[in-house]
Amino acid sequence: MNMEDEMNKTKDAKEVKGFQPRAVAYAKKIDVDFSQAVAGFYSAVWDEKENGLSKKNKHLLVFAIACSNQKTKSAVKILQRLKKFGASSQEVKDAMMIAAWTGGIQNFTNFTPAILEEMERLDF
Repeated sequence: MNMEDEMNKTKDAKEVKGFQPRAVAYAKKIDVDFSQAVAGFYSAVWDEKENGLSKKNKHLLVFAIACSNQKTKSAVKILQRLKKFGASSQEVKDAMMIAAWTGGIQNFTNFTPAILEEMERLDF
């Protein structure tokens, strides 16, 4: 693959995700083929496909997973993306309840304060 193809894959990952993924930049420092693979992975996961999940729904899923795994900083960042993609307050709350269901009520009490604070800041 030539340099132009490599730049297109990296550009595609940036357009699909909305920002240049750090993993792509790090991979590029290691190996060109590896960076292409990482960029392709981002594109495959986050690109909207016919009859597939919307970016909003994908972000709701990863938000619930981040919450249930107590990755609060990641959940806050994803919440910001959810605002961009037009998620409603109720959709976010439903995802939080799913996180409580899958991760346990103790996890819920751990991640909820930071999420509620960010929801208020973002005017959800």
